[in-house]
Formats: sequence, C-alpha cells, structure tokens
Amino acid sequence: MFGRMRFYLALWLALLAMWASRILGRGSGSALPGKLALAIDPAILKRLARGVKRIIVVTGTNGKTTTNNMLVSILRAGGYTVVANLAGANLITGVTTAFLAAAGWRGCLQADYASLEVDEASLPGVLEFLSPRLVVVTNFFRDQLDRYGELDKTVAIVAEALQKQKQEIHLILNADDPLVAQLSIRTGRPAMFYGLTNVAVNSCSYSGADSREGRFCPFCGQVLSYSYYNYSQLGSYSCLQCGFSRPEPDVEGVQVCRARGCLSCQVTVKQGRSVMLSLPLEGIYNIYNALAACSAGLYLGLPAQVMANALAHYQTATGRLERFTYHDKQVLLNLVKNPAGFNAALQLIANVEPVPLDILIAINDNAADGRDISWLWDVDFEMLSQFAGKTGKFVCTGQRGAEMALRLKYAGMAAEQIVYIPDYEQAVKTVLQAQGRGVYMLATYTALWPVERVVNSYARRERAGSARLSPVS
Repeated sequence: MFGRMRFYLALWLALLAMWASRILGRGSGSALPGKLALAIDPAILKRLARGVKRIIVVTGTNGKTTTNNMLVSILRAGGYTVVANLAGANLITGVTTAFLAAAGWRGCLQADYASLEVDEASLPGVLEFLSPRLVVVTNFFRDQLDRYGELDKTVAIVAEALQKQKQEIHLILNADDPLVAQLSIRTGRPAMFYGLTNVAVNSCSYSGADSREGRFCPFCGQVLSYSYYNYSQLGSYSCLQCGFSRPEPDVEGVQVCRARGCLSCQVTVKQGRSVMLSLPLEGIYNIYNALAACSAGLYLGLPAQVMANALAHYQTATGRLERFTYHDKQVLLNLVKNPAGFNAALQLIANVEPVPLDILIAINDNAADGRDISWLWDVDFEMLSQFAGKTGKFVCTGQRGAEMALRLKYAGMAAEQIVYIPDYEQAVKTVLQAQGRGVYMLATYTALWPVERVVNSYARRERAGSARLSPVS
C-alpha cells in the first residue's frame, strides 16, 4: 500500500511540476518532473517501463536527438504507439519525464515501443532501470572533456554498460566509425551495421582540416589506413597490423545527391532490397542519422517504403538546422557542442544558398555546455577563409562570446567582420538586420534556448510542429 501511495504521489507532483513549468514559461518541463519523481519514488521508472512491450535506446555523441526522432516517426508511421523523449532531454531525469508524460494522471501506460535518446555517460544509470532489446550507437567524438573525460573513457563506459546487461541485446552500429564498430567485438553482442559510400565523389561536402578522433586501431594501436573519409573519422578504414576493418554494411547509403536544401540517397540492404530516401535536411551527418533509424526499422520488420515516406516529411527538433524566415531571408539555427559537430556545421556554408550569410555564434560555458571551452581552438574556423563571398558579418554572443570573437580573429577573419554583443536580443537583432541574404545561427546547449526564444519573436518558424529542445539536455 505504501509503495502504491508513493508511486502516485511522485506521479502527480511530477505532472503538476510539468504543467507549471509550461504555464510559467520556465522551459519545456522535460527534466524537472523526472527529477522530482525519482526523488520521491526511485523505482517509478522501472514500474512505468513495465507497460512498454519493447524498449529501444539511441546513444552516441552526435545525432542522438535526430536519429531517435526519425525512428519515432518511422514507428508511428508503421502504426505503433511509442513513448519517446523527443525534446532531447537525455539524462535519466528526461527519460523518466517521457514515461511520466505518457502515463498521465492515472499512471496507466500501455505502448508498443519506448524509443529513448540516452546520454553516453548516463547509459549505465538508465540501464539499471530499463532493459532494452535494441541499442543504436551513432558515433563517438571528443565532447565535454571536463564531464566525459577522454574519448576512450566514453567508449569504455558504453561498452561496459552493454556487457553487463543480462537480457539479449541487438546492436545497430555505424560501420564507418571504428570507435563504434568495435563494440560488436568488445561486447560480444550481435550487430547490424550501417554505412555510407564515399560522398566526396558526388561533391556533396566541403572537406576541411577535419578532426580525426579514431586514428588508431582500437585493438592493437596501429595507425588506421583510410581509403576515404566522409567526415571526421567516419569513412572506410582498415588496420594493416591486426586486420580490424570497416565491417561490410548491412544497410548502406549510395548515390548521395543534394538539391534545393534536401538530401537524397539510395539505401541498399544486404538481402538485395533497396529504397530511395529523400530528406528535407542539409548535412551529410543527417544521412547517417537516417541510415541508423532505417536500420533499426528494418531490424524491427518495418516496410522500407513506409520508412522512406515518414522520413520524407521529417520535422526537425529545435536547433537541429531549424528554419525560420525573417522578411525575405532564410534563417538557420543549429546546435554546436564539440569540434566534430562544429566542423560539420561550418561545412554546410559551402552549400547553403543564397549567400552571403551573416553568422551568429553563441557560446556558453554552463555545466551542460562543458565548463572548458578550449575545444573551440580545435574547430577548423580557418576553413571560413575558403568560403570567399559566402560570409558577411560574424556576431559573437553568450557568456564566452568575447573568446569566440578572439578565436575568429586568430582564424584569419577580418576584424571589421567581427562584432561582440553580450546581450542575446541585441545580438540576434543585429545579425537579422545585417546586409547578407541569409542568416546562420550556431549556439551551444544553454545558449540555444535564449537565442531560439529571441529569433522566434522576430522571425517566422517554418515548421510549427517541431519538437522543442530542453534548456538542459
């Protein structure tokens, strides 16, 4: 009886907190309710999860939110009911909030699937309460060193968490990332691999001095030999010493094309099937996200054409290349959080039209962003000098906007191009009213929320149904 009372007390107070948070405009209420519920009833997540037939977890450094949201779109298009943390709150508090919201005031939860984005460092804690049968790993990049530590430590955390699970787990792994592909061998878990053909032959991306996180074989330490890179360390690799190499993908994207802000590719499956995939998105990394989602869908038995149709109408989450219109200008808002992701975001400038673009960069150093911003010196801002005529004014803002302005100066940007404006509203207004034909906004986690709020007050959001991002995720 006491346990039941504690469950409902936790549920109702958490839902009240969610309601109050949204009414008062104090964020999306995607983390605090879960934190409150777990403090009152630590077993509430495990209890709610019993109402879900099958649990899927998506983890990795970059692309978790987009991959998970794509997978949810696919599952719902297949007619399934899905519990999901679409807003990107990926700590155990955000995962719990997703279950609380789905359970409602009566605490009754019945769903076919739970598809959950989970932070890499939080994976062991989440897996104490949930027993997923399918785990998708997107990629591993250096990220928030003061929180995660070195990359090897992050990979070890995920591998150990997967090894400890007693239930059967099938992995969906990125074949092009040696740091991810090794997990099948290290954990002994069966895996389906996805990958992407060499996109450089289609001239779809600019290749700058990319960060190469996985230069060495994870098994023998020999320098890996690459026949091509798609971005960062993702590509076709092999170890000439121990034989570790890129697994042959079960699901592969080929013939990648870009047109009018959209990407398309042919998705081939080992069994001989293929389907044309079109995405209303920019960025090669979004092809990878879509391939991960499709691989999970194929493993679960969803028809390929149903998945293609769902992804053709995919709506981005807030800050994932979200589009606005300010008068006749296109405004793009994108999250940045580590060197690999920032490089990929900058490379988009090579393809975005119309130009020149005025660019806002908002950098914070709160706990969710990482206190150490030295990673900005590992971003290839020097590539901007090769985009002659494509960039206009650079407006830097946020708690560490001054350091960002300094970094751009050292990258070779002309001093008269760079403006530092501490206030978010003034910074956004300045970049919107600049002389360029388009605007590109890049922001770290906690800077994204205030920037989005300001730009939303001046510009029209092109996709009103977008999932919203938690201020701290």
